[in-house]
Amino acid sequence: MKIRLAASLQLDSIVDGEGIRTVVWTQGCPHHCKGCHNPSTHDFDGGALVDVSEIVEEIKQLKGQDGITLSGGDPVCQSDACIELCKAAHEVGMNVWCYTGFTYEEMLRNSKHKKLLEYVDVLVDGKFILEEKSLDIYFKGSKNQRIIDVSKSLEQSRVVLVEKYMQDKDYSSSVKKPEYMFV
Repeated sequence: MKIRLAASLQLDSIVDGEGIRTVVWTQGCPHHCKGCHNPSTHDFDGGALVDVSEIVEEIKQLKGQDGITLSGGDPVCQSDACIELCKAAHEVGMNVWCYTGFTYEEMLRNSKHKKLLEYVDVLVDGKFILEEKSLDIYFKGSKNQRIIDVSKSLEQSRVVLVEKYMQDKDYSSSVKKPEYMFV
């Protein structure tokens, strides 16, 4: 099985989900969101075709990573290949975050996309909306997007958000002018 990637695996990300993460940048996206920060990943014929088994082996060799993040492009467009990557991550004790322009509800209505949900721990769903862009929110680009606990959502047959990321970031206590300076 092949997967079309926009880039090599990116190690040590701290902005693509909780903890230290390895990002899998998939190629191909049908959403074409205005203001997308990865427009080069939209073309379904771009990037490079890679054998999934090669990426699985890379995942199994990772050290010091809390999980993998499926991003892109839209990884949901390559659900079958991404399921194999999710399985590999779980086998070595890593969690899986997935970013998609599809909503959770849309994914439930498509059998391939729904199957992927069974292997994803946290889903950041919804298209990026430039008018709702914010730098004061955790792990998402625009306020309409949701950070979903997938296993709880599937279990409870309703969307369950990851509570700790529902608030805006609070900079008031951690950003203070120091009274001294180290030289």
